Amino acid sequence: MDSEPKKDIEVAPALIAVHPYQCSVAVAVGHHLRVFDLLAGSAVSLTDDSAAVPFHTDNIRAIRFGAKGKLFVSAGDDKTVKVWSTESWSCITSVSSEKRVSAVAISDDGTYVCFADKFGLVWVVDLDPPLRDKKPSPLLSHYCSIITSLEFSPDGRFILSADRDFKIRVTCFPEKPLNGAHQIQSFCLGHTEFVSCLAFVQALECPQGLLLSGSGDSTVRLWNVDSGALLDTCEVAIKAGLVESDGKAEEHDHAVTDLCTVLDGLLVAVAIQSLQGIILLSCNVSAKTLSVAKVVLMAGEAFVPTCLGSSPSTGKLWMVTGVSNLPGCNYPALARVRVISGIDVEQEPVVVGDDNIPGGEKLLETLQGNASVDDNTFLAAAEAVKTAMDHLLIKKQYPSANRESRKKCRNDRKLKG
Repeated sequence: MDSEPKKDIEVAPALIAVHPYQCSVAVAVGHHLRVFDLLAGSAVSLTDDSAAVPFHTDNIRAIRFGAKGKLFVSAGDDKTVKVWSTESWSCITSVSSEKRVSAVAISDDGTYVCFADKFGLVWVVDLDPPLRDKKPSPLLSHYCSIITSLEFSPDGRFILSADRDFKIRVTCFPEKPLNGAHQIQSFCLGHTEFVSCLAFVQALECPQGLLLSGSGDSTVRLWNVDSGALLDTCEVAIKAGLVESDGKAEEHDHAVTDLCTVLDGLLVAVAIQSLQGIILLSCNVSAKTLSVAKVVLMAGEAFVPTCLGSSPSTGKLWMVTGVSNLPGCNYPALARVRVISGIDVEQEPVVVGDDNIPGGEKLLETLQGNASVDDNTFLAAAEAVKTAMDHLLIKKQYPSANRESRKKCRNDRKLKG
């Protein structure tokens, strides 16, 4: 009897998260979770009494620190969400998801962790008390659209969810979230491709913050979340010189893959597919406008960032490129970490050399591993990430005849009694 065909192994981009006070840096690639303590100058030993090593058994798709830095969350394709204490780096809560997890968010007070699955549902977990195993409660739904990003608003009033169907939903976060969130504040509509990432810009004159979103349509947009009004649009691929303003690039070649605010939101770093570097945007909160401040290129190195991270008040931007399960590569988990310092409106950003990176050689060995990989491999990794992102987030268009045939074959219809 023939054996079943082997399932294709999915590639996943390398991720990076930075402690809000730059106490530690975490990198996830594949099922590997690597953390470096910048204060102690050494690798962190994670502990989880509920699981053997590795702590995740499939690709990790989301990592992040809480706003106060006391909590860290990791989640992914193994349908597991793990909440870690950053004081002991032990797993304090483990949550099982019905579907693979695509995004996570932590409330500002650290009481709630929310996560989204690839079926379009957002779940909430109450961490008070922080029991070993917790059952999540359904919070809201995007109705079968993959959720790509989750964010709490700076004032904690809203939870925002973005999806592959071009929309951003702003939902009032209730006092009793375990009963569900049923009040929608607004929708932010305007992107013409999947929304890939969200971030907030804060200022004294705007304590509730302004929302930034990046998309497969190669734009970064600025929003008022209370009304859902679009305030400004920056065509970052054109500004970076990747696309002529009167020409057409290949579709989806220059999707925005990540956003990260630096210096308390004075500047916004943008990662774009195919760009070997980053774009820095200046956000004028008073005028509610976006403009390109600088384009920082990685001279002499094939480095297309897959994820960005920073501590809010520092002028350092952390970046990672890499991928898991790259076909034809001997290393199952590739990662390369770089840092840009001197990020300021008045200064010229500098790409820090490996000798001067915070944490030095020990940090690089911890977060990257010991593999020596050439530039061509990392370029292939960037292309593999792009292809995987396209397959996951770009909706397939079917002829009308095919659509009718697919409807007849659907297996999610309820049978009539």
